[in-house]
Amino acid sequence: MHLRQPRYNVRRLSALLLSAAFWLAHLPAATAQTLDFDQCVATALRQNPDLSVSRAQLDQALAGLRQAQGSRLPRLTASVNATRTNDALNAFGIKLSQRNATFNDFGASQFTGPAALGVAPDNLNHPGSVNNFNTRLEAQLPLYTGGLIEGNIEQAQAYIRAAQHGDVAARQQVIFNVLQAYQGVHSARAFVSVAKQAEAAAAAQVKTIDSLVKGGVVVKSDLLSAQVRLEDVRIQLLQARNAEAAALDQLHLLLGLPLSEPLDVGAPVMPAAIPGSAAALRALALADNPKLKAMRDQLGASQAGVKAAKAGLYPQVGLMARQDWNDSKIGFSASSYTLGGSLSWTMFDGNVTRGAVDRASAKHAEQQARLVQAENGVALQVDDSRRKAEEAEFRLAARQLAVTSADAAANLVNKRYASGVATIAELLAAQAQQDKAHADVVAAQYDLAVQRASLKLAIGKLEPDQL
Repeated sequence: MHLRQPRYNVRRLSALLLSAAFWLAHLPAATAQTLDFDQCVATALRQNPDLSVSRAQLDQALAGLRQAQGSRLPRLTASVNATRTNDALNAFGIKLSQRNATFNDFGASQFTGPAALGVAPDNLNHPGSVNNFNTRLEAQLPLYTGGLIEGNIEQAQAYIRAAQHGDVAARQQVIFNVLQAYQGVHSARAFVSVAKQAEAAAAAQVKTIDSLVKGGVVVKSDLLSAQVRLEDVRIQLLQARNAEAAALDQLHLLLGLPLSEPLDVGAPVMPAAIPGSAAALRALALADNPKLKAMRDQLGASQAGVKAAKAGLYPQVGLMARQDWNDSKIGFSASSYTLGGSLSWTMFDGNVTRGAVDRASAKHAEQQARLVQAENGVALQVDDSRRKAEEAEFRLAARQLAVTSADAAANLVNKRYASGVATIAELLAAQAQQDKAHADVVAAQYDLAVQRASLKLAIGKLEPDQL
C-alpha cells in the first residue's frame, strides 16, 4: 500500500514565504532606552533593592519610637472570664462578688443556739457549684520606671537618626555604583574603538606585508608575525566588547531593570575636582560622612541602652484603676471598682540586672571602638582617593601627550619599514606602543572619574547636583 504524498502549490508557498520575510524585515527593531547619568541615578534611587532595605530599617526605627513613647501612656485592658467551682472559699467569694451572699450561706439553718457553735455548717463547707462571669476594665499607669521608658525613647530616637543617615549613605553608595557602571560602559566602548582601530591598522599591515612578500622585498616570517599580531588584536577587541556587555549588565542590575530590556547610556560624566588640603578634606569627611554620622547615633543608642538596663536597679511606681462586673451570666450586674498604687523594688535577683547593665556597657564600649576604627578608615579613604585622583589627573594629561607622540612614531616606523629601513620587530613594537597609549588614555579617564567620585563619597558629598 502506497501513501499518496501531499501536493503543495509551490508558487503559493513561495509567495507566502516572501511576504512573511518582507514583513519581518520591516518590523521595527527594539530600540534601546537611552538614559543619561541623572536619569540612571533617579531610576536606581527609585528601584534599587539596597535602598528598599534602608527604607525598611528606617520604618522599623520609627515604629520602635512609637512603641517606646506608648509606654508612657495608660494601658487599658478589657477581659471576660467564666468560672464554675464548688471550692468552698472561691464559691463564697464569688457569691460576695455577685452581691448574692445570704445568712444561709453561713449555715444559719443549722445554728440552734450556743450548743451548735461546734457544728460545721454544710452550706459553708460544702457549697454547690457556682457560676460566675467576670467582666473587667483595668487601666495601669507607670509613674516612675527608674529611667526605663526614657532610656527606650532615647534609644529609639537615636536609631531613627542612625537609620536616616544610613539611608543617605546607602543612597550615595548607589550613586557611586551607578557612576562606576555608567562610566564603565563608556570606558569599555572606548577600548572597543581603540581595538577596532588597532585591528584595522593590523589588517592593513598584513595586506601591505603580504604584497611586500610577494614582491620579494621582505621574508615570509614578517607576514606571519603580522598575522599573529592581528589575531591578538582581535582577541583584545572581543574582550573589550565583552567588557562593554558586562558593564551594561551591571547597570541593568543597579537600575532594577531586566537584562533583556535594551539600554543605552548618554554622555559620559566627569566629577569635578574637590579643592582643599588633605587635612581639610579629612576634617570634612569626619564631620559629614553619613556612615560615621549613623555610627555616632548608634553609639548614642547604645548609651541609652545602658540607661534602660540600669532601670532595674531602681524602684518602680505605678497606679491602677479597675472596674469589675460579676454575674452568674454574662452581664453588668454587681458593679465594683478598685483603685490602687504600687511600689516595687527588686532587692536581689542573683545579679541578673547587674549582668544586663554590664552587657549593655560592654556593647557601648564595642560601639565606641568600631566608631574610632571607622573614622580611621574614612580618613585613609580620603587620603587614598585624593592621591589617586591627582595621580589619574596627571596620568591623563601625560597619556594624552603620549598618544600624539605614539601616533607620530608609528607613522614614521611604517614608512621606514615600507622603505626597508626598519625591521618587523620595530614595526610591531611601534604599533603596540600606539595601541597602549590610546588604551592608557581611556583607563586614565575612567580612573579619574572613579577616584573623584570615591573622594566625594568619603566626604559625604556624592549627589548628582554636586558632581
